[in-house]
Amino acid sequence: IGISSRRTFAAGGAKAKKGSKSGAADAPRVLVISKEVKATTVHGGNILKDGQDPKILPDSEYPEWLFRLLDKRPPLSELKRKDPESLPFEDLKRLVKLDNRARIKENNSLKAKN
Repeated sequence: IGISSRRTFAAGGAKAKKGSKSGAADAPRVLVISKEVKATTVHGGNILKDGQDPKILPDSEYPEWLFRLLDKRPPLSELKRKDPESLPFEDLKRLVKLDNRARIKENNSLKAKN
């Protein structure tokens, strides 16, 4: 009796054609969460096994820097155009950091070419 091995793949890998009438399998799932829960808790914010989702606090309870995280910061080219003496400390730090990073990248590319 000869034994032959054959590689097989898991079933179910075939995708349904667009517009097929396969029923509920193609229907998008809808999460049912009440509006009250959405407005008072951070859904999915819990990282503990037995914990609860954290409650959303009023804006006055959060630090001011939190609301500035998504503000657009000026790019290096714009910072170079301005006078360093007139830049605020945070922008000056950013100018130095970005300028150093650009110089390092340039030096690395020159070393890679040689």
